[in-house]
Amino acid sequence: MQISSSQLLTQTDSQTAMTSPPLGASPLPDTLPPLLFVVNESGCLQSLDWSAAAEFGIQLSGWVGRSLDHLVTNFDTLGIDFLTDSPTTTTEPWQLQFATGQLTGIVQLCPLSLAAEPSWMGAFKVIDWVPTVGVSQSTHHIAERQLTQLTWSIRRTLDLETIWQQTVEELATIFAVEWGVFCAYEAHSTTLPVMAIVEATGTPCPFTDLLNFDDHPSLPAVLRVQTPLVLNGLDQPVNSAAIAEGAYLVAATRHHREPNGVIVLKAHDARGWQGLDQSLLQAVMEQVGTAIAHAHLFRDAQGLADELQAANQRLRQKHRELEEARHLAEEASRLKSEFLANTSHELRTPLNGMIGFLRLILDGMADDPEEQDEFLQEAHKSAIHLLNLINDVLDIAKIEAGKMQIDMSQVKLSELFAAVENFTRPQAERKGLEFVINCPLTRDEIVINGNYQRLLQVMLNLVGNAIKFTHEGHITISAEIKSQKGQFQGQEWPGIVKVSVADSGIGVSLEKQDRLFQTFSQVDGERTRQYGGTGLGLAISQRLVEAMGGVVQFISMGEGLGSTVTFTTLLYQEPVLIE
Repeated sequence: MQISSSQLLTQTDSQTAMTSPPLGASPLPDTLPPLLFVVNESGCLQSLDWSAAAEFGIQLSGWVGRSLDHLVTNFDTLGIDFLTDSPTTTTEPWQLQFATGQLTGIVQLCPLSLAAEPSWMGAFKVIDWVPTVGVSQSTHHIAERQLTQLTWSIRRTLDLETIWQQTVEELATIFAVEWGVFCAYEAHSTTLPVMAIVEATGTPCPFTDLLNFDDHPSLPAVLRVQTPLVLNGLDQPVNSAAIAEGAYLVAATRHHREPNGVIVLKAHDARGWQGLDQSLLQAVMEQVGTAIAHAHLFRDAQGLADELQAANQRLRQKHRELEEARHLAEEASRLKSEFLANTSHELRTPLNGMIGFLRLILDGMADDPEEQDEFLQEAHKSAIHLLNLINDVLDIAKIEAGKMQIDMSQVKLSELFAAVENFTRPQAERKGLEFVINCPLTRDEIVINGNYQRLLQVMLNLVGNAIKFTHEGHITISAEIKSQKGQFQGQEWPGIVKVSVADSGIGVSLEKQDRLFQTFSQVDGERTRQYGGTGLGLAISQRLVEAMGGVVQFISMGEGLGSTVTFTTLLYQEPVLIE
C-alpha cells in the first residue's frame, strides 16, 4: 500500500502539531485514544474499533466489510493504492465522515505479514472533530463533551496550581461566565482562600483574597449537599438543595465525599445555566476533587522526600565530621605518643647526666678539687636543662587548661634585647655565628605593654631555636615600629612593635610548616631526637604572645634556606623616630 508524501512512523507527533484544525473545530485532549482498523488489499474494512466512539455518538459496527473510500471523504485526494508493504505514516490528514460528525487525523499503516491475505493495520490519531449540524451541536452535547475533556486534562497533572487555574478557566469557557474563582477548603474552616481567578468578559472579580462564611451564608450549604447550587446571591442562607433561579453557580469538589474546594461562577443571568446536567457536573467536580487530593498527596510525599533527602545529607555531613574527628583524634593520639617518646628521652638525658656526675663525686672518682668542681658544674647544667624542659611541659599544660595568668606592665625594649643578648650571644659565638641586633633609632625609649618574663621567655625560645638549627651564617634580631592603632582588653593602643628573629639555618619545608605551632606535634621526630628539645617552644611562644595581644608568624622558603620568626607586641607609647 502506498500513501502520498509518506514519512517515518516516529514523525507522527510533529505532524499532528503542524496540522491546524479547521475553523469551528472543538478542542480535543491529547490523551484521546487512536481509532484502530484493519483493511485488506481491496480496501475493505475488516475491523474498526475506537474506545471513545460512544462519547461522540459514533456507531462503528456498520462500517465493517465496507470499502474504505466510503468512510474517507477525501479518499481521492490522498492517492491511496496498494503497492508496497512497508510501514508508512500519512502527511495529509484523513477525514472520516460519520452520522454524528467528521473526524480528522493522521494515519499510520503497518502490513500484517501473518494474515491469510495481504492486509494492513491502521492507527487513526484524531486531531479534530466537527459535529454534524443539528445532530451533536446542541449546548448540552458540547458542554458534556467539554466537561469530559476537562476531567482528562485535570487528571494528567499533579500540580495544585495548575488544577485550580485550569479547572476554573475551562468551566468559565464552557458556561460563558463573567468571572469565576476556585477556593481551597480545609475541614472545619470558616474561610475559603481564593487560589485561582478568571475574568472572562473583563468584568472584575470582587473576590481576590478569600470568602468568609459569615459574609456569604450560602457557601456552607454547598459543602453540606452533594449537588451544585444555582443561586441568586452568595450573601443569603440556603435551606434547600434544589436548584434556584439565579446567576451564580456554586459547586464543591470532593474526594471520598469530603469537600476540598469550592468553585464560584458568575453568569450574566440565570439563562447561563440552561441545559445544565447536574449529575455530570457533580461527577466532574468529584474527578477534580480526586485530582486535588492526589496532588496534595504528591506534594506531601515530595515534601517528605525532600526532608528525607535533607536528613540524609545532614547524616552524611555528620558522618564526614565524625570521620574527620576520628582521624584528628587518631592523629592527636599518634602525635602525643611521639611527643611523649621524645620528651621522655629529653628528660632522661639531663637526669642521667646529673646522676652520673654526682655518682662520680660520691665514688671519689674526682682526682682533685678542680675536677670535682667541673663534675658539679656539669650536674648543675643538666639540672637547669631538666628544669627548663619541665617548665615547658608545665607551661603548655597551664595554657591548654586555660590557667595561665599573665600580668601586663610597661617593658623597655632595650632592656629586653640586652637580656636576650647576654643569654644567647655566647652560644652563637661558640658556634661561630654572626650575632646582630638592630633597633630603630628613636629620641626616647621604646616602651611596650607586656609581661617582661614571658616576653623574655618567648625571645629566648626563638633565638635558642635559631642558634640550635643554624650551623653557619648569622642570627639577626630586629625590631620595627608600626603606627597602627589597635584594641586589646577594652583599651586602645598607639601602635605595635614587630620583633623578628632571622637565621640562615636548616629551614623548614613548606608542607611541614603548618605543624610548627601545634601542641604535642614535632615537624620531624628524627630531627627532634638529633637536635633535642620537646617541640613545644613555638607552640608555647605563640600562646604567650597571643595572650599579650600579639601575633606570631613563621616564614621559611624551604629546607636549607633559613627561617624568620616574627611576633608583635603592643606599643605602650609612641616614640619619636629619628629620620
